[in-house]
Amino acid sequence: MTLVEDATLGVHILAGFAALFAGFGAIATKKGGRRHRRAGRVYVAGMTVVAVTSLVLFALAPTRGRTFLALVAVFSYYFVFSGDRVLSRKRPTDRPELVDWVAVGLLATAGVGLLAMGALRFLAGDSFATVMLVFGAAGAGFGVRDLAAFRRERAESREWFFEHIGRMGGGYIATVTAFSSVNFDFLPTVAAWLWPTVVGTPLIFLAIRKYKRGSPGAAASTAD
Repeated sequence: MTLVEDATLGVHILAGFAALFAGFGAIATKKGGRRHRRAGRVYVAGMTVVAVTSLVLFALAPTRGRTFLALVAVFSYYFVFSGDRVLSRKRPTDRPELVDWVAVGLLATAGVGLLAMGALRFLAGDSFATVMLVFGAAGAGFGVRDLAAFRRERAESREWFFEHIGRMGGGYIATVTAFSSVNFDFLPTVAAWLWPTVVGTPLIFLAIRKYKRGSPGAAASTAD
């Protein structure tokens, strides 16, 4: 690796650790509180650096492995980006802006790219194709879902709150996945990549259901 690649990788790793700890802090602290907002800002900043450095590493050496990681970076960062952006569209009449349309277009493109790579690896008999196909299906699925959602008005005034929880939670799953894939070498490769999704997704649904069962004004008063 070149000096530029080493430096970029170093920044990538540091930002990843910052996001890992800040994301946990945002989850553990009271929603809407000062600590939650501070941790959330650090988390978004860290994940932004992680995504940018992933794309820089791909540009410096566009290997097959880095192509996959670049597509995963786009897929992962979209959840963080959209989870943060939804805070600016709290009213049902607030409409997505150009940056939101561009972001969801990139997500759908990344999803299709991951599906294509997964299909090729599956035909070649590579078990890692499972990871690519799962991420690709999720990316393409969320892309189609959000494109449809952008075209209609929200009927539920608190929908932004539930979207924020779900998307930031999805982003944190991606953060844990990155940590697991690098450090949990005692697990089979596919398991190291997919266990955070298997464990984290039900927890997100349970958290959203908990808030939905709360009082009508509970979520609305929690302004992140």
